Amino acid sequence: MEVILQKWGNSDGIRIPSNILKSLKLKTNDVLDLRVEDDKIIILKSKKEKISLESRFKKYNGENLTKDFVWDDMQGKEIW
Repeated sequence: MEVILQKWGNSDGIRIPSNILKSLKLKTNDVLDLRVEDDKIIILKSKKEKISLESRFKKYNGENLTKDFVWDDMQGKEIW
């Protein structure tokens, strides 16, 4: 399929036909990876790494802030 490279502001761009977007389940503002290999431009769906809360805690090297937390009695609108 041929597309035309068009001027968009200070850049150039192409339009991706809707049937291709639908088949790849892409939508406006999705993040894509662009690569150049030999004389080709390759556009890939970005694969975001899903990080669990558990793995985020394992990687955390910062200070433990729980010592500043106080378990006082409920007051005011905290009481249900």
